[in-house]
Amino acid sequence: MTPVVSAHALDLTFQTTDGAVHALKDVSLDIGAGEFVSFIGPSGCGKTTFLRCVAGLETPTGGTLAVNGMSADAARRARAYGYVFQAAGLYPWRTIGGNIRLPLEIMGFSEDEKARRVRETLELVDLAGFEKKYPWQLSGGMQQRASIARALSFDAGILLMDEPFGALDEIVRDRLNEELLALWARTGKTMLFVTHSIPEAVYLSTKIVVMSPRPGRISDVIESPLPKERPLDIRDSREFIEIAHRVREGLRAGMEAA
Repeated sequence: MTPVVSAHALDLTFQTTDGAVHALKDVSLDIGAGEFVSFIGPSGCGKTTFLRCVAGLETPTGGTLAVNGMSADAARRARAYGYVFQAAGLYPWRTIGGNIRLPLEIMGFSEDEKARRVRETLELVDLAGFEKKYPWQLSGGMQQRASIARALSFDAGILLMDEPFGALDEIVRDRLNEELLALWARTGKTMLFVTHSIPEAVYLSTKIVVMSPRPGRISDVIESPLPKERPLDIRDSREFIEIAHRVREGLRAGMEAA
């Protein structure tokens, strides 16, 4: 089966006034349809940069990258992915429904179709009844759920998530982790998820990509043996602790090799 995302020997160097910055080096990775893949590593290791390359927002300076069997730029024009950023990024002058409708308006969907998609995506993220509320009337966790609904509204097969829960407290984060797993199970989408949290990466993922400090390299790829259905208390299991230990060792090895 052709991977949904396929990177081979990917390099990316930024040219700045202070000289070259090597963001990614020799990154090779295949991601299959329906996988939940988390990227973890120290700040500045290229996790977000890799996501932006997949999104066609950055252009690699070496290697190859294919998304849905085409160039990342072609996949972007084909609207192959939804993107959820660290901040919810909701327009304060638009209602929650209006924020979710924005990409649908840009894409030219009919009024009936926009209404249907807004209603269905709000139900998916457990925000039914909040369509006419404004972002400032919602908690931070609810705003992030609205941001996820917006990314889901046009039904792209890939969801790119750049540390969407990093600013939330642990209780809210746990709940959203559970909800995200349930959402992934219902939609079957391919998830690429950036995080700095080892427990979050292990809990959510079918595959964990451990990255080293800049220039960002992959120091380990861990295929998770955990079942697809995961209650929060699985974090106390021996299997979970062993995977978390391997992630920690991979991070340590990457730091020592840098």
